[in-house]
Order: sequence, then structure tokens, then C-alpha cells
Amino acid sequence: MRCVDIGLDDEIDAVGLVNPVISRLKKRSAQKFTHGHALIVSDTHGCSGAARLAARGALRIGAGLVTMASPPDAMAENAARLDAIMLREVAGAEELAGVLQDRRINALCLGPGMGTGEGQGDLLAVTLAPPPPPPPHGGDGRRLVLDADALTILSQRADLFAALHEGCILTPHAGEFARLFPDIAEKLSAPATKGPAYSKVDATREAAARAGCVVLYKGPDTVIAGPDGRAAINAAVYDRAAPWLATAGPGDVLSGFITGLLARGFSPFDAACTGAWLHVECARSFGPGLIAEDLPEELPKVLRSLGV
Repeated sequence: MRCVDIGLDDEIDAVGLVNPVISRLKKRSAQKFTHGHALIVSDTHGCSGAARLAARGALRIGAGLVTMASPPDAMAENAARLDAIMLREVAGAEELAGVLQDRRINALCLGPGMGTGEGQGDLLAVTLAPPPPPPPHGGDGRRLVLDADALTILSQRADLFAALHEGCILTPHAGEFARLFPDIAEKLSAPATKGPAYSKVDATREAAARAGCVVLYKGPDTVIAGPDGRAAINAAVYDRAAPWLATAGPGDVLSGFITGLLARGFSPFDAACTGAWLHVECARSFGPGLIAEDLPEELPKVLRSLGV
């Protein structure tokens, strides 16, 4: 019998399970703007529930303020469902650009229930434009979470894809990943005829390098990769499985969690890792019968169990 090196050491050193930044979740004595201001972009009447889920997630995870940018015809339904979350009427890209002149807004979320029309593409273009300088009290400028319909728009607009930057986080599921990165998805799905096989980690790293930003490729084996090659796996399998997440809306809450962490000053990579880990912990804590609305409400219990 011989012991032979099969060449896994480098891969094992480079990729591990996510390392949530729990210590930074504790709030110190301060005022609300110290913990950031998140803006969630809503869609029209009857399609705004996903954005409300994201907004609730951002607020629960500790963003100092959360505002929803709402089309005029969705103002009534959003106002009826929101209290601590503020509302700004935004009729189009020009008005959104005006709202974003507020330099205290340091994190945005676009995509949940947003729609994919030309007007929504214009909204995305505004958020990807160079932001104003960060506020006088410091910070790292404005960061974005792009999910759902925003990803579809990116797959259709090469100019907007080219405008992505290191402050962005893309959060695709498998279908959205295939639309954004069709050649990478094809390589991932091809049968392995020789080793080493092309893995989901390889695919996510390649996608992040191409996009120039963090990519969170969702699934029970969620992979988070940065444009610098860093990667981590958030495994929700075996004794950490959370099958109750297979329902409508949890992805919108995850986008909100990550946006709230960005508002609080987490780096894009740390926000993605910590948000994904807490998302699964909330699902496991609640258990069977989970619906998306339960996730933000379960978060305080999870944070208390972590000593936050």
C-alpha cells in the first residue's frame, strides 16, 4: 500500500465554511446614523411584498435606518404594512437620483419584486452610477445588493454589467446564475470526464472575477466568492439542513440581511458570509412551518443565543 498526495491541500486551505463576524453585530452606544441608512427599491402596486421582506430583514439585522423607495401607486399598500421603515415616493430614475444625493444612504438593495422593464433598468443604471463622496463622518461609500429582477436586467444589459464594482454583491440562484454567466454554468453542468472536476466553488470564483464583485451563489451549498479569489461555503446540509427555506420569499429576506450588514459597515464579503449564515440559523431555529415573514422575527432570538 502506498500513500499518495492527490493535490487537495491548496484547495482545502483556500476554501472553508463561512466565518460569520458575530462580534461586529453588537451595537455600541451611538445614534442611528452610526449604523447606516439602507434604501430598498420597491416595485409597483401588487408587487411590493418582496421589497418589504428585504426592508424588514435590513431593519432587524441592525441598520440604523431603512427607507423604501416606492412608486406612487404602491405608496398606500406599503404605508399600510410598514411603520419603523420610512417611505419615499420615487416615480422614476430621476427622482431616485435625487434621493441618492443624500450621502448618508450607504447601502442599497434592488431586485426583489422590482420588475424587468425599461424603467427598472433605468433605476439600476442610476444606482450603479458613481456615488457622491462618503459623508464627512467617514465610511466606505455606497454598496449595493443586486438580486432577483436586477440580476435579470444585468443579464440583458452589457453596459450595466460592465458598471459593476467591488462594492456590489450579486445573489443569484442557479437559474439566475445561468442567465448571468451562461458559459460558466454550462461548464459547471458538464459531466466530469477527468479530474479535477470543475466545482461550484470554481464557478463562483470565476463569476466573481468576471463581475468584479462578490457573488453569492445560492443553494443548500451556498458559495460566496470575491473578485480577489477568496471563497467560502455556507453549507445547509446534514445536521445543519434547513429545508423549510424552500418557500417563497426567504431569498428576499437574505438580501435584506446582507443590505443591513453593509449599512452597518461590513465589507461585501463579510456581509454576504454573515448574512447567509444567520439566514440558515433563523430557519433552523424556527423549524417546520416557516414562511419568509418569520425569518426577520426569529433573528432577535438567534442573536440572543449568540450573546449579541
